[in-house]
Amino acid sequence: MSSGTGPAPQSEMDPAFATLPLEAIADAALTRARDRGASHVEVRVERTKGSHARVRDRDLQGAADQEAVGLSVRVLLDGTWGFAASTELTSDAAARAASDAVEVAAASVPLNKERVDVATEPVHVGSWISAYETNPFDVAPTDRVALLLEWASILLAHPRVDHADASVNFVQENKFYADLSGTTTVQQRVRIHPAATAVAVDATSGAFETMRTLGPPAGRGWEYVGGTGWDWDQELSEMPELLAEKTSAPSVDPGVYDVVIDPTNLFLTIHESIGHATELDRALGYEAAYAGTSFATFDKLGAFQYGAPMMHVTGDRTAKHGLASIGFDDEGVESQSWDLVRDGILVGYQLNRAMASRQGLGRSNGCAFADSPGRVPLQRMANVSLQPVPGGPTTEELIAAVGDGIYIVGDKSWSIDMQRYNFQFTGQRFFRVRNGRLAGQVRDAAYQGVTPEFWRSMEAVGGESTYFLGGSFNCGKGQPSQIAPVSHGCPSVLFRQVRILNSLHEAGR
Repeated sequence: MSSGTGPAPQSEMDPAFATLPLEAIADAALTRARDRGASHVEVRVERTKGSHARVRDRDLQGAADQEAVGLSVRVLLDGTWGFAASTELTSDAAARAASDAVEVAAASVPLNKERVDVATEPVHVGSWISAYETNPFDVAPTDRVALLLEWASILLAHPRVDHADASVNFVQENKFYADLSGTTTVQQRVRIHPAATAVAVDATSGAFETMRTLGPPAGRGWEYVGGTGWDWDQELSEMPELLAEKTSAPSVDPGVYDVVIDPTNLFLTIHESIGHATELDRALGYEAAYAGTSFATFDKLGAFQYGAPMMHVTGDRTAKHGLASIGFDDEGVESQSWDLVRDGILVGYQLNRAMASRQGLGRSNGCAFADSPGRVPLQRMANVSLQPVPGGPTTEELIAAVGDGIYIVGDKSWSIDMQRYNFQFTGQRFFRVRNGRLAGQVRDAAYQGVTPEFWRSMEAVGGESTYFLGGSFNCGKGQPSQIAPVSHGCPSVLFRQVRILNSLHEAGR
């Protein structure tokens, strides 16, 4: 039996959740489903609170809070899943949901052509709270809006900024889990996403340019917007001049360039071309209708040259302040860290318990998640990160190794095919590099590649000083659609001979 603890959290478990009759609910559901013949039973009780506020220029555009509360029961009966949920948090409701889940499974058994088993997992009894200092829900709504208005005012003070948006989203997620093996866990995590965008408009033509903050969403609290973990004041003060330069920058000449990609941009390329590609359900064809399958099929495991020899990519659910970090996943699996790509070779996948069992891979690595109590846990992405090279070069040293190229900063739009193979990404800021030095911005640029060719073109990977943990609040998967938060760490990287498009010309073809 193991006990899980969080990374020295500054906050305690929300008493409104901790004082719910969690054990009684679990006992009622587990007992009812076991008595009805289920071989495996999971109970989840969840409460997820979310809040959003947005200002445009000097006006509040909207603010809203929402909350989802409920319980769910998932069972295995004769190798077939059954699931049911309820918004009523009582023992009677839990028992009814358990009965319903067993009935769903029993009705599905004749239709099931492939028996489901789940990988074994040690028993865990513990609690986990993510690392944050101030719960955003403890901050007055007026103070939240006041901060956003201050950010917008900072941007609007520059004569070249015509409009400014500022927003903040944050979530508090509480989960209780219990299963027939004896695992019982309770967890709380908080995440936050502040952002601001400056807009410059050409009064004559109506053309406009935008620039957004690079600060990522993070598994932190309100202290994050105050400067813990990111210097928002410095970024807001620099953005107007950068935007002014962008508005007068030349359109990029398409061609093949050496590129240095900043981690504020590269994290999204990792998400799309490695993160989704190494989800085992995609690689096996079980996930196909929503965003496709994967070129990184199971026969490639242990042999496929995914990238250059210095390429080391990990999956983990443990990174401090990571959006996908958690103590235990939604199948009771304790969080872990593992290799996906090592020495450039595909060596691992992201797994839930059913996929791990199906392929004989042993224990799950904890990648099950449901975005609400009314949803079945899906295999979802961990924090997938490209590791820096110990003692590796700085970003400036990588740029110095480029004679004629481009430095790419910040994420923007993206496109990738249904096999996670062919892709195209843009960015917030593109700088020409000449003779190892930055030579001003260019506009309308996008970079294009084929996943393995792109990652094999890595020539140098930055050191620890260049490492950055980016991420997204809303990675989508499944039908009905579910969203999940996920972070991706990476250093700056130098790639040779990357195809750069002029997105303006491509759009006008």
